[in-house]
Amino acid sequence: MNDLPRIGLGIDVHRLEPGRPCVLAGVAIDSPVGPIGHSDGDAVLHAVCDAVLGACGLDDLGTLFPDNAAANAGRASAEFCAATMQRVRGLRLCVWSLDVVLETNLPKLAPHRAAMRARLAELFGIALDRVNLKGKTGERVDAIGRGEAMRATAVALVGPA
Repeated sequence: MNDLPRIGLGIDVHRLEPGRPCVLAGVAIDSPVGPIGHSDGDAVLHAVCDAVLGACGLDDLGTLFPDNAAANAGRASAEFCAATMQRVRGLRLCVWSLDVVLETNLPKLAPHRAAMRARLAELFGIALDRVNLKGKTGERVDAIGRGEAMRATAVALVGPA
């Protein structure tokens, strides 16, 4: 294994529905809408796991944790993060930094951004100043802009532990 950094990209999209619980980046958020998903629907953690797995050259989240497996129904996405990090450590790698964009009209992210960044840092074992999370609205364009869906995009930089 060489000592060069590796980069991965992850993207996840979930439809939104009124009355559903909303967990983003492992943080429960009071919101009138929440993501529809087989697990808890945490688009942020799904995108970040895919970015980290991709940087390591490993299978994607959907392959490792299929959305048709009963064991994953309602499962907390933080468990996917723990399993992802176990694989990363098995390769003698670690996450160096994360950058995430969450596109959604609801919930508003500003009041939760600090907690979300802190939880990402905790789940992926990195310093807070190596995690960024930005919220963007859909500017009334497409399903995101109409408040029907959310999309998370994550970039992960991974390197030797």
